[in-house]
Amino acid sequence: MNIRTDDTVVVLSGKDKGKEGKVLRAMPDSNKLIVQGVNVATKHQKPRKQGDQGGIIKVETPIYASKVMRVCPKCGKPTRHAVKFLNDGKKVRVCKKCGETI
Repeated sequence: MNIRTDDTVVVLSGKDKGKEGKVLRAMPDSNKLIVQGVNVATKHQKPRKQGDQGGIIKVETPIYASKVMRVCPKCGKPTRHAVKFLNDGKKVRVCKKCGETI
């Protein structure tokens, strides 16, 4: 999976098309992501302990990774990335549009 936690992504399709958000959690085994403010569902939560507050809360639910594209922090455009090897043998992600390291 090309997207990692703390990447900024934009949604390409679905009810939240065009929204940007930060990846809170990546689940590579199921190829899904949890993005802040995207695919929000309401959940009826029951109080579990004495004094807890119950009610209707909003939670972000997973979205398929193929429905999002990461945003380059340098140029601010949605882009794919390339992998470049440095002289010391490290791999870095490089923006396809501006050429800067991500």
